[in-house]
Amino acid sequence: MHRAGIILCIFFIGWSVQAAQAERVVLFLGDSLTAGLGVESEEAYPQLLGTMLARDGITDVRIINGGISGSTSASALARLKWYGKAHPAVLFLALGANDGLRGLTIEEMAKNLEAVITFAQAQGMIVMLAGMELPPNYGEDYTRAFRKVYRDLAAQYKIVLIPFLLEGVGGVAALNQADGIHPNAEGHRQIALHVYPFLKQLLLQTNGAKK
Repeated sequence: MHRAGIILCIFFIGWSVQAAQAERVVLFLGDSLTAGLGVESEEAYPQLLGTMLARDGITDVRIINGGISGSTSASALARLKWYGKAHPAVLFLALGANDGLRGLTIEEMAKNLEAVITFAQAQGMIVMLAGMELPPNYGEDYTRAFRKVYRDLAAQYKIVLIPFLLEGVGGVAALNQADGIHPNAEGHRQIALHVYPFLKQLLLQTNGAKK
């Protein structure tokens, strides 16, 4: 190969490596609420957040939607390890809703979420934790203990907490599908608007993101 061609090849390889290193992956690890059950993939709140970030000039971010319908906190650690090959910079952890709806033990949920958080932090990821709320018919003691898990973990591991992922959406018929549980397209837009300030601030505080 001609000397100039070799130099040009090396330049482009180096540029590609730098570009890949500059990209920050945000992994959304969740259940059907994150996966966008019942809406188009581009209408799910993680994808909407990616569009909002790009609109505001934060273009070095790649969104991975790791939501799986029906999943509980029990599968979270194994799933996070599988996504490790993508080298996430930020983990958005949005699990536990199915644990609560199925009446699983609070202690087990807390243990599972803690394992994910400690593993993620050990890998250098920044963790954001999205809390959930349960309907009152699950009993005051259970719903209070369920809510407290998220707050305690956020305080213990000094991570960003969004107290209720479905703030302003949960229980609002116009923002949910016929099952009354899963947000419709407008509901996902409202979730994205709720989450966006938390995510944007975190990204602007790390790795030279631009406004």
